Amino acid sequence: MTDFVRTEIRGRIGFITLTRPKALNALSHDMIRAMASALDAWRDDRDVLAVVLQGEGEKGLCAGGDIRYFHEAVSAGRTDIMDFFTDEYALNYTIATYPKPYIALMDGVVMGGGMGISQGAALRIVTEATRMAMPETAIGLFPDVGGGCFLANLAGHLGEYLGTTGVVFGAVDACEIGLADIVVPRAELPALCAWLANRDWPDSGAVLDAARAFARQSSPPAGLAPGKLAPLRDAIDRHFGLADMPAILASLKHEPRCEFAGWAQETEALLRAKRSPLMVCVTLEQVRRARKLSLADELREEWLMMRSVFNLDGRTGAEGIEGIRAMVVDKDHSPRWQRDSIEAVTPADVARFFDGDRSGADNPLRELGQ
Repeated sequence: MTDFVRTEIRGRIGFITLTRPKALNALSHDMIRAMASALDAWRDDRDVLAVVLQGEGEKGLCAGGDIRYFHEAVSAGRTDIMDFFTDEYALNYTIATYPKPYIALMDGVVMGGGMGISQGAALRIVTEATRMAMPETAIGLFPDVGGGCFLANLAGHLGEYLGTTGVVFGAVDACEIGLADIVVPRAELPALCAWLANRDWPDSGAVLDAARAFARQSSPPAGLAPGKLAPLRDAIDRHFGLADMPAILASLKHEPRCEFAGWAQETEALLRAKRSPLMVCVTLEQVRRARKLSLADELREEWLMMRSVFNLDGRTGAEGIEGIRAMVVDKDHSPRWQRDSIEAVTPADVARFFDGDRSGADNPLRELGQ
């Protein structure tokens, strides 16, 4: 279906390989449809006991969606961009509810859409090269692909922190906070795939158990960076548990403990200077609302939010288009955000992203999970 996804059955394992390394395996619409088609075909195929997702190239599994396409489509006045998100979110749900073990090799860069095709996996393997994030607020978007749910499910207020700031973290942090399961040296991933492909497994459970055992028996990776989030947990919870973003910024500005002062100043500066004020506030609300939503409901809500972020509902302004223009297309790094500060964002600004009907007739995901 596309030159950028290779699907094959080796032994009793279905392999999905993203083959667009020059673009960090960024997901196009065709790639999403190819993945969905393979998973649909293998669902009832008795010869396929499990699925392995991997990315081609040294830089990583997947850096996200094809945001240049978003800019081109919306700038040209095309509304079919929402078909992309319909299919992507349906794929995210398929992965999270897949009846066979889905094993994600989260090597290298795994961000945005790359997280969406990984977080629902039965086994999430990371390496010493893993660099993980939900960085959408930097380009005027929000953490979609089910990000509201998997961020909301983190302990304390880590979800608010990671979603609003978009900070990058590695394998140790990912395992400690619950966004990955185990670390394997990247050099051993081909051996893992070959081992899974060359055995006649009796059932799906045996494949998953074997993959876990292989990972546990692997040597610790050389050059594995230590985690940075655990020492910050107290400070993150104190600040990012506050009522709203202005309160969070004020608290960061006056962090009383010297061991957290540098981090607090850097975090405040990051939120003020390098993130969309509107989308930072929207993301805070998104994560908090997601704690009460199922994955299906969250994906339905994200579809409505995405329509707003590109102003396809004609009410909100195209924050996402401006962010992508400034950071990716023109690369002037001077986005003209709708609000010039977080304090200037009003409750009404945020509320417009959440006032749609998730089960309405115009939401193509209204029957997801039913």
